[in-house]
Amino acid sequence: MQWTTACPDWERRILARESLIPSPPLFPDQAKAALAVMDQLRIVDQPGSPTWGELSRPWLRDFVSNIFGAYDEESGRRLIREWLLLISKKNSKSTTAGFIMLTFLIMNWRQAGEFGILAPTVEVANNAYKPAADAIKADDELKELFHVQDHIRTITHRITKATLQVVAADSDTVAGKKWIVTLIDELWLFGKKANAEDMLREATGGLLSRPEGCVLYLSTQSNDPPAGVFKQKLQYARGVRDGRIKDPQFCPVLYEFPDQMLADKAYLKPENFYVTNPNMGASVDEPTLVRLLEQAKESGDESMRGTVAKHLNVEIGLSLRSDRWAGADFWEQNATKLTLDDLLRRSEVVTAGVDGGGLDDLLGLVLIGRERNTRKWLVWAKAWAHEIVLTRRMEIAPRLRDFEKDGDLTIVARPGQDIVAVADILCRVRDEGLLPEKNAIGVDRHGIGALISELESPGRDFQADQIQGIPQGYQLMGAIKDTERMLAGGDMLHGGRPLMNWCVGNARVEPKGNAILITKAISGSAKIDPLMALFDAAALMALNPEGLGASFWETERTVA
Repeated sequence: MQWTTACPDWERRILARESLIPSPPLFPDQAKAALAVMDQLRIVDQPGSPTWGELSRPWLRDFVSNIFGAYDEESGRRLIREWLLLISKKNSKSTTAGFIMLTFLIMNWRQAGEFGILAPTVEVANNAYKPAADAIKADDELKELFHVQDHIRTITHRITKATLQVVAADSDTVAGKKWIVTLIDELWLFGKKANAEDMLREATGGLLSRPEGCVLYLSTQSNDPPAGVFKQKLQYARGVRDGRIKDPQFCPVLYEFPDQMLADKAYLKPENFYVTNPNMGASVDEPTLVRLLEQAKESGDESMRGTVAKHLNVEIGLSLRSDRWAGADFWEQNATKLTLDDLLRRSEVVTAGVDGGGLDDLLGLVLIGRERNTRKWLVWAKAWAHEIVLTRRMEIAPRLRDFEKDGDLTIVARPGQDIVAVADILCRVRDEGLLPEKNAIGVDRHGIGALISELESPGRDFQADQIQGIPQGYQLMGAIKDTERMLAGGDMLHGGRPLMNWCVGNARVEPKGNAILITKAISGSAKIDPLMALFDAAALMALNPEGLGASFWETERTVA
């Protein structure tokens, strides 16, 4: 049997209000049987306690049919085994998910089978559990069939002894679970948990011995740039949807705005709200949504950011705060493919900036190369962190692991390994004749001792006047303004790397009289060390330096 879960024409489909499920149910009879069960379940928190069948929209019915219609009764295998539903708030995802889990419990044949709802908190898990429990209590036949224990959030089938259990996110509580079906609610919040990847691996481990099993991931967009397991799953789902990844066992159902609508901010027009709110007119009310957006606008950029993320499913990129660094508005448009080798090959001179390096900081290295002929500034960045930062800064640990996978961050086991790595790169730049004779390396005056010692050590042999302490605070304003102007004019190009994008988005500005300040203290717990390194390097490049001699790249070009 051949089928696909790719939906490459999703943009046309979503604008036309068509289904995002690319294929009909693989086994229509299974789908029909499941819908017959779900159609009878009552939604008790709605006036008159209507049934799910009375209120469900076609998009929901397609989603449910796809899940249950993937089961091959003859072989006892489910042919599609993972789903990710990404959708705006208040589109009945949790109620429907709870009913899906209850339907699985009703149709289950395995004695003492286990089904689980995993969420970052018990409160979130209850969003799916409570509708299922209430539906049982509202139906005499279901009350006979199931034992509901709200105090331990467990539903037990009286005949098969199968159970549906709610578990709050904790690696200890999910260890060893053999759930047939696992519902993971609000995946975006797992993206902020340091141990989430291990936790989900434990929670879904039952699939190995339960061929009829599957995993359902539900989520709204994150109120921060996606991170951790959420980022991983979302990127994978988009790859499957777009046809770049071939995985017919993974079905993405992603209610997102097409890129052009995001670029044009068309998502803010009420007539387009339906794109990520397929339940518009049912569980979602357009006038209420308009009012929420108006209130968010009045409350400031932070509130607006959260509202468009949650109610319009818009992915957050660079910070939209009113106190953001002005350069953030131009950062993304200046991204290009740029490796370290590219920078060295294209540059006539290079300056460096180094910042950070505490045990709970990042150590950021930024190189700015002035391009031959165009004189544009080319930016390459790299960062290091001691592994202790993963425990001291647990709130950003998943994001740091993402940067590690991207190659933008190296996590070291011992202090000093990062300093050695920075010195190695600076030696390479120097040996290729690209560093200036003086004022080549800009460093925050605080905490530079270890780096200076390494650079001046035998074999490195940097001269003291090549290393320049860069004043911070208001004295850095010139470098900040230079960087802003270069970005705004399209004269600063960078690699568009996730780490630097994050740091740029983290930067907050504090006005001080006629000056502006960007400091780590102002930016709070969010890391900006590589961005500060960029300003340090920019302060030296603004001096219009010249390289010490012909680089390897120039020599190669001459010989050729």
